[in-house]
Amino acid sequence: MLMNMKELLEVADRHHFAVPAFNAGCSQIVKAAIETAEEKHAPVIIEVHPDELEFLGDAFITYCVKAANDTRMPVVIHLDHGSMYSQIERAVRDGYTSVMIDASRRSFEENVLITGRVVEFAHPLGVSVEAELGTIGIMGNSAEEGTKEITYTVPAEAEKFVRLTGVDALAVGIGTAHGLYPKGYVPKLRLDILEEIKAAVHIPLVLHGGSGNPDEEVAAAVKLGINKVNISSDIKDPFYRQVRKTLQDETLREPNEIYKDAMAVMKKIMGQKMDLLGCTDMAGHYRP
Repeated sequence: MLMNMKELLEVADRHHFAVPAFNAGCSQIVKAAIETAEEKHAPVIIEVHPDELEFLGDAFITYCVKAANDTRMPVVIHLDHGSMYSQIERAVRDGYTSVMIDASRRSFEENVLITGRVVEFAHPLGVSVEAELGTIGIMGNSAEEGTKEITYTVPAEAEKFVRLTGVDALAVGIGTAHGLYPKGYVPKLRLDILEEIKAAVHIPLVLHGGSGNPDEEVAAAVKLGINKVNISSDIKDPFYRQVRKTLQDETLREPNEIYKDAMAVMKKIMGQKMDLLGCTDMAGHYRP
């Protein structure tokens, strides 16, 4: 059941749960995510980054849309970290139902202007828009956008930003980073800032770079108003570790043999994430 992010996250916000957004750079991740959603009776978000789209081609989104329409579970096809207007236009043409415009490293005024333009373009077409205020950190092992220095979102600016742009969901900077955290590094979420932001704005909030954060922190963030959690490294790392292990048998050459165990490993983690975010058994709250 294909829908846009506004429709999906309004339900999550109302019932106080979050939906995992899995970065899907290959069809195996899409298939695993939707199968897990069906097993957990849960909504799910399929994210495809502009770099992944450039590699996979436009027809990959046609596949994603077909897979979403073929399941009774609520599914959003979302552009992750679009940074140029041309990427937004391409995503909408391809069939994404939601886009993210990330102008977070620009000035506040530029971010408002750029985001507002995307909202004006996307909303009449039924496409929802996510933006970012504050910045997400980045580790050296991530291909996603980010900065070396995390800028925390200012609650008063968040209220003004949402009011001026009409954006549907807001990714906030509260201390996370893209990629896998180095061994021994313990990330710390600023839940106090999150609580202030949620009191200031009344749209769903998004947590980027959540891989590696303690489960109890993520669960606490959901209780305080996070409704979407981006997940990439936490599923891709174990997936490809299992692929490397499977390929120790050098006689294997069929994809269905090579990826079978890796997908099983990944689905287990996806299911754990759905349980953690509280969206398991929540698909019944959605109507076609």
